[in-house]
Amino acid sequence: MRIGIVGAGAIGLGSAAWLTSRGHAVALWSPRGPWPHPLQTQPLHACGVLESTQPVDMVEDAGALCEAAELVIVAVPLNGHRAVMDALAPKLSTRNTVLISSMASLSALYLHEAVRRRGEDVTVAAFGTTALTARREAANRVRIMTRRVSLGVSALPAPRTDAMVALCTALFGDGFYAHAHVLASALSNINPAAHGPLALFNWTRIERAEAWPQYHYMTPRVAAVIERLDAERRALGRAFGVELGSIEQHFANSFGSTAERLADIAADLHAKRGGPPGPTDMATRFLAEDVPYGLVFAEELGRVAGLNLPATRTIVDVAELITGQDLRATNDLIAPLGLLQGGVAGLQARVRLGVV
Repeated sequence: MRIGIVGAGAIGLGSAAWLTSRGHAVALWSPRGPWPHPLQTQPLHACGVLESTQPVDMVEDAGALCEAAELVIVAVPLNGHRAVMDALAPKLSTRNTVLISSMASLSALYLHEAVRRRGEDVTVAAFGTTALTARREAANRVRIMTRRVSLGVSALPAPRTDAMVALCTALFGDGFYAHAHVLASALSNINPAAHGPLALFNWTRIERAEAWPQYHYMTPRVAAVIERLDAERRALGRAFGVELGSIEQHFANSFGSTAERLADIAADLHAKRGGPPGPTDMATRFLAEDVPYGLVFAEELGRVAGLNLPATRTIVDVAELITGQDLRATNDLIAPLGLLQGGVAGLQARVRLGVV
């Protein structure tokens, strides 16, 4: 296929390396630059679970990417989704399919409804988390650490989900399965529940820029708080008719862990894998992205469903206190999505578009 990837961070570069190694033609657009980009004159090097050196094309804008690609993969940080989708929406047409890797705050619904208003029929698929885990080591070098063994896929319109599962399998390999709809994918993401408490209860390490391995510091009491948030995430899913797997099941799917409790899983992963290293930047995405686009979004869904989420609310409050920022005002997708309009039934109808 001809594939366009938005984003030249870890997941964008990792996806580009993975897909070129499987024979696909890949073009990259880096909305944040730099331009000219090193990949215009240097090949992309991958190491880790994939060792490869391949050239990739670079394009300057959304229009060039949509023109060059049948499939467009969005692989930018959550706080860049709206700006990127506002750039893509006027350029997408029926010849394009979009895959969001990964989605939060129903950004897939935001893009799909924007394109539909133009009268274009574009399939928008989404993961709740990424197919790969990776770290960018340079502008043209990426270390791919994991290809998840199991990952859910959803689509708008929903009846195209099976076709998107087949597409993702062709692109990345086996292990993909169908989610009922994009809200199920959004709620399947356990990162906000895990990252918020992990960052807050290790904040002095972050503030001092200390080296700290994440799983080692997911101690039993920190893990217990994460489990409380995870229970609220699953209750929220049930309020919208979605049965979600636990955070322990997520680790089993991603890393093959067999322990039953999160603290034991973390200890086992630390013993076997060491890192990954915890954040050392106070602007860490663990709070800057996962709180507004994950936990604040969950709060909004709780209002739609009339569901109280005390642990979620507390973590958001503490995150705002420690950062000195109004993180609830940061999410730029909640207002345009108008989630409170139509209640539970209205939102279910929107994410089940095309389901009779």
